[in-house]
Amino acid sequence: MNTTQKSAEQHENSVAELSATVRQFYERGERFRIRHGSTNSTRQTATKGKHFVDTGSLSAILGLDTTRQTCLVEPNVPMDQLVKYTLAHHGLIPSVVMEFPGITVGGGFSGTSAESSSFRYGFFDRIIVSVEMVLANGDVVHCSEDENPDLFHGAAGAMGTLGVVTLLEVQLKPARTYVQTSYHPVTSVADAVGTVRKLAIDPSIDYLDGILFSQKQGAIIAGRLSDSSSEGNDEPSRTFSKPNDPWFYLHVQDTIRNHPSDISTEAIPLAEYLFRYDRGAFWAARWAFDYFQTPFNSLTRRLFDSLMHTRILYKAQDATPLSASQYMAQDLGLPFPRVEEFINYATRTFGIWPLWLCPLKPTPHPTINPFPASGHNAAELLLNVGLWGPAPTKRRDQFVQLNRDLEEKLTALGGGKALYAHTFYTEDEFWRIYDREWYDALRGKYGATSLPSVYDKVKGSIDAKKNMRNRVLEMRPVGGAYGVLKAIRYRYRSEYREIRREAPL
Repeated sequence: MNTTQKSAEQHENSVAELSATVRQFYERGERFRIRHGSTNSTRQTATKGKHFVDTGSLSAILGLDTTRQTCLVEPNVPMDQLVKYTLAHHGLIPSVVMEFPGITVGGGFSGTSAESSSFRYGFFDRIIVSVEMVLANGDVVHCSEDENPDLFHGAAGAMGTLGVVTLLEVQLKPARTYVQTSYHPVTSVADAVGTVRKLAIDPSIDYLDGILFSQKQGAIIAGRLSDSSSEGNDEPSRTFSKPNDPWFYLHVQDTIRNHPSDISTEAIPLAEYLFRYDRGAFWAARWAFDYFQTPFNSLTRRLFDSLMHTRILYKAQDATPLSASQYMAQDLGLPFPRVEEFINYATRTFGIWPLWLCPLKPTPHPTINPFPASGHNAAELLLNVGLWGPAPTKRRDQFVQLNRDLEEKLTALGGGKALYAHTFYTEDEFWRIYDREWYDALRGKYGATSLPSVYDKVKGSIDAKKNMRNRVLEMRPVGGAYGVLKAIRYRYRSEYREIRREAPL
């Protein structure tokens, strides 16, 4: 899917065709799903069948308003192409940039994404100024704070269950050349939580996240936009996109090992910083080396570098059922006072390290927000814990139970989870967390009851029976090898080669 520029008239023609298709489904009383052309979900999703509306062609940038500092973008524009356009033409960037370059603007709005600037701005949907949507009956509507505001807020994070998003207006801010990045060593979970709290109130900080390598070692990472590459530092600027560059998380670990008591600072070019976790998908790709019993070192990472970018990794993941039954991939938002208790629980239960920490400005209720703040002071930040790695079991029933226990623990601690991931709530449990009365009223008002509900889209099957194909693909190394072949095939497609040529890095 290549990003293009498109006139307003061309966009209107595309939307008119989509609207007519949706209206036909509506008049026949048939439910449909939306096919986007790409996904960054770790859930197994439906991709086959006749009842789909294809929005894959909505991948253009319509233009940028320098006065308002906003950009009109179709939903399937990926983040790296948007950043390239806004940087090159106008020296601006979105206020929140998802750290995987292939995540689309529409996916960030409908699925909700939180990144290292979310402690300032909130989730990605909070920087969307307005949205154009096709309702389930085929009508085209516009939403903003002033026009259909209930639909505007409700559609954020609702997984496309209130209508089909066809255009978004994204808020931008002035860019700088570098991000002065500081690594603050921490020696306990409590130390990490306290350091995040302290840095989050520093007005000079633009980006903030952290990595815990164990309960006794980690780093909180603060970024400040700057036009200088030095600011008291004689080291050259650091990059993470080239095959010989380190993966970012390994670089952080080496930095705090070499400077266990000191705060280290270095300049990272802006685009390199924004997509610093692309190679290795944070650290999730490390488990591929373990799966194939391959040494994990600088030589092997260099050798397999072309397969270690997130676009390629998601293609491999989507080809097999392994992520749905053997690997944990959860983002879990908690009130700060409960984070240490949760990490102690996760350590006992899963033993997965590293963990990602990301402070978040919560969304006001009501919302289908992945981190509900019910009973939580909306003025206080939440702390996201990224739990990504192999589950301590390969049995499907035990895997499901572990996820069920995790959801129960999270609810007990006043937290919530991102819905891109494995979700095993019963319907009753799910709607005790989210406001069903508000959501159903919105679906009724805007005629969305013919679309799958958000629960229909995210629920995992507790008692799923494996078909023969999945049984074979779960056999080691069959499933992994099949995923690699699919990834290699995508790697050499002209579409991917064009994306790489246009990348901002």
